[in-house]
Amino acid sequence: MPGMGPPPKPYGSAARHRWAKPKATAAVLHAPEPGEVRVPALPRRAPGTGGWHPLTTAWWCDVWASPMAPEYDDSDRHGLFALAMIVNDFWSTSDARERREAAQEIRLQGQRYGLSPMDRRRLQWEITRADEAQAKGHQRAARQAAIELERGDGQAVPGAGRPADPRAVLRSLPTGEGAS
Repeated sequence: MPGMGPPPKPYGSAARHRWAKPKATAAVLHAPEPGEVRVPALPRRAPGTGGWHPLTTAWWCDVWASPMAPEYDDSDRHGLFALAMIVNDFWSTSDARERREAAQEIRLQGQRYGLSPMDRRRLQWEITRADEAQAKGHQRAARQAAIELERGDGQAVPGAGRPADPRAVLRSLPTGEGAS
């Protein structure tokens, strides 16, 4: 169009602009094999503070069974211990204000370890979903095979097992008759 000027250059070729950043590659995380990651035991609680809440121990096991676990090194363990104490406070308190404060701290500290999808994006960690996609494909194929009932000659019966099209009840009216 006249007066519009030249079209902008592709994003990749405009490397000298301050807003053009080089593309970063994401670290691809794989679910750890059983026995690949050793789950460290939670530290002993101080005398008189009670034991670990069952939901805290479940959270701890989930963290170490997650695809992020192989990325944690020995120095991360200490921060995760501190985070486990805050998670335990969250589950153990009966005061709503204390629970809210613990939840805020859990959210902030969890960012350091990629414990939510947004945190993993920020850390540029990507979890492989190949197994999940493959399982869904197998389920879809099995569902399709169950829907398509075979006749004696091996041909699929079209539409067998599928719900009827709701538009099939619609009919067009004659154009000249009955129009008022």
